[in-house]
Amino acid sequence: MRFRKSANSASATTDATDNAASRPEDEKLPPKLLLLYGLQHILTMYAGAVAPALVIGAAAGLDGGDLGVLVSGALLVAGIATLLQTIGVLRVGAQMPIVVGSSFVPVSAMTAIATDQGMPVVFGASLVGGVFAFLLTPFFGQLIRFFPPVVTGSLITVIGLSLMPVAAGWVINGAEGGVPALGDLGLAGATLALVLLFSRVLPGLLSRISILLGLIAGTLLAIPFGKADFSQIGAGAVFSVGSPLHFGGFQFETAAILTMCVVMLVVLTEGASHIIAVGEIIGTKVDSKRIAAGLRADVSASIVGPIFNSTPGSSFAQNIGLIALTRVKSRYVVATGAGMLIVLGLFPVLGRLVAAIPMPVLGGAGLVLFGTVAASGIRTLGKVDFDDNLNLIIVATSLGFGIIPLAVPAFYDGFPDWLALILHSGIVGAAIVAIVLNICFNIIGGGRYEEGPSVFAAAPTLDRDYPESAAEPGSAPREEESPQVPVQAPSGEDAPAGAESDDRLAPRHD
Repeated sequence: MRFRKSANSASATTDATDNAASRPEDEKLPPKLLLLYGLQHILTMYAGAVAPALVIGAAAGLDGGDLGVLVSGALLVAGIATLLQTIGVLRVGAQMPIVVGSSFVPVSAMTAIATDQGMPVVFGASLVGGVFAFLLTPFFGQLIRFFPPVVTGSLITVIGLSLMPVAAGWVINGAEGGVPALGDLGLAGATLALVLLFSRVLPGLLSRISILLGLIAGTLLAIPFGKADFSQIGAGAVFSVGSPLHFGGFQFETAAILTMCVVMLVVLTEGASHIIAVGEIIGTKVDSKRIAAGLRADVSASIVGPIFNSTPGSSFAQNIGLIALTRVKSRYVVATGAGMLIVLGLFPVLGRLVAAIPMPVLGGAGLVLFGTVAASGIRTLGKVDFDDNLNLIIVATSLGFGIIPLAVPAFYDGFPDWLALILHSGIVGAAIVAIVLNICFNIIGGGRYEEGPSVFAAAPTLDRDYPESAAEPGSAPREEESPQVPVQAPSGEDAPAGAESDDRLAPRHD
């Protein structure tokens, strides 16, 4: 089969003017809006930010006080890294509305290290892994040319789908057998209904903070049913400046360090896809330098974090969904949220107040929030030209690899540990497949079929009509037909009237 050069050479992100003042992320909002929208971001990511600390700390056998140190450290470092990401300092930070917090990717590896060797080894390996990743950021910044819309759309869709188990886990709320209690299910459903209602009926500003209003309303609704527990708000210190190196000095073990270096490759890959996704959603230019700067902010949490008893960080996909849902693109909103995270880290009592939001309430809001991420990916795929090429099979295969670990979590358990660690992330698996297939089909292959389209390219869709063609496959088209129509109509059907002038039959160039 022969190829000719693809007509679809679109960048991974939409074009934006080089004038920094006109970038959508640089919009300045009144202080009250910064506070409201910033708080909404923090409420969205809070549970995910502290969960890795709680899981790893429990595996290490830490008591309540030490667990509190890990939680405060996670919030403090998340605030610092998010501030770097949004404001940008010395080529560190993409200057985009991206929230950075403790990553779920290294949790399984760090849990095993903590169980066998203790927290000093965990933090020593995290520090070295962070430095290793920081040195690799210029290389990952060059990946932008391998992320056309067919790749980014697939990845954004997988990111949204991969977050659905998180929302479901919040609804389940640790119930035995994974079956949510009827009360928790009802609370999640009520919160979801309230979010949708607020989005539909409230005007302007109130509609844009529907997630925040839904979380507050859901929490208030939970109180009379005994689903909200505020008893722990007054337990512990009100203010704390943190406890640097609370668990002692760093310890460096070769096996743990190698494991964390592999983990950080996964974190970098996820971070790059998140940065590109945010650029796509807010409509701003993302180039290799911006990706590298954003990844430096991500991995700064892995370098600074061990000092303040925090685990490696990465950008949070759930906040990408919040941006897509609210259409608030200002990076100063997220920077305000970063300040709140720092305050939460310094005032543990405030963190305990936010933690009082019932998990089913978070789950109900998370369903629409995470679904919005997947919907944004589908919208990006709408820009892709699927005529006479293998873009459809790129999307199909990458989505398949992204869904496998979600549908069958133990699917890769028989693989070597280092490979299973990478493949267990559906986002990374989808990214690898989409990038490799795009290189093979659209870069090396040239992009389009000159004749004899693949069965995947010839699959009919519902957005166009197909003229009659009695000719055999590969023969010249009839005179009145467009020679560029990619597929033949079923035999025996008449071409629609006026087909020769119908713009829907013309090839699309997105």
